[in-house]
Amino acid sequence: MNASSTSAFAPAPRAVSWSDLALISVIIIWGTNYTVVKGALESIPPLAFMSLRFAIASIAMALVLHVREGFIPLPRATVLKLVGLGLVGHTLYQFCFVMGVAHTTAANSGLLSSGTPVVTALLGALFGVDRLRRPLVMGLVLAIPGVVLIVLARGPGLDASTRVGDLFILGASLCWALYTVGLRWLGPGLSALRITALSMLTGAPGVILLGVPEVLSLEGATLGPGAWAGVVYSALVPLVLAYVVWSRSVQSVGSSRTALYSSGTPVVAALTAWAVRGERPTWVQAMGAVLVISGVLVSRRR
Repeated sequence: MNASSTSAFAPAPRAVSWSDLALISVIIIWGTNYTVVKGALESIPPLAFMSLRFAIASIAMALVLHVREGFIPLPRATVLKLVGLGLVGHTLYQFCFVMGVAHTTAANSGLLSSGTPVVTALLGALFGVDRLRRPLVMGLVLAIPGVVLIVLARGPGLDASTRVGDLFILGASLCWALYTVGLRWLGPGLSALRITALSMLTGAPGVILLGVPEVLSLEGATLGPGAWAGVVYSALVPLVLAYVVWSRSVQSVGSSRTALYSSGTPVVAALTAWAVRGERPTWVQAMGAVLVISGVLVSRRR
């Protein structure tokens, strides 16, 4: 059999990789989580909800890490990097996000957060962990305006009354971008599970302490099973499972390309709200969804 006949029977390159499927799953989890959290927050104050779910998630991550990989001593430099990731990607991010949502509109929060993939790509190029290749730039050019269209359909108002909250949301976006890029600095020696667990554990004390006053004021009898189910689901699936997949994807395909997929979260959130809460998207949002999906597909080109 000659070379030409061999190539004729060679398997076609996989159109969608396992990393792509994993990232799509994460976006579906994070997008649908808005509806789950919205229902839980009808009974639980925001900071208390954040504190409880992070406590559950941290304990779960510690147990999973202990069972799967056990204790492995790490170099001091690696520990310091993990502490920094925990403080930036968990403590500061959660604080900025909650404070931002509390002091600005939901529309403004979504609009200002839509630039996170751009910030991540630029920081990755600045720190030398990623390159701004042409497909990625083209994908960003399509995806970011798409997210903006989705949010603009809600009518954001960037005025003085929301300025403090807007700054907090920008801070949250910067924290998440730094966390995503910082994952690449750890190198291939640590598993995604260990990175996620240890960074979460180092960031957990600050997050939990922020909600202690509201947790202490809770009356357990007033919280129904639906609220507790929302807390547990939001802790175990979007925080534990999705964070591990996110970290593994960053290690395998890069921070810039991974961050680009997060542009699809508003699309999933809008579709979920339409299906569950009857919030029908407008044609502007539909156009934005097409741009976001197109941007992700374009970014996958070599």
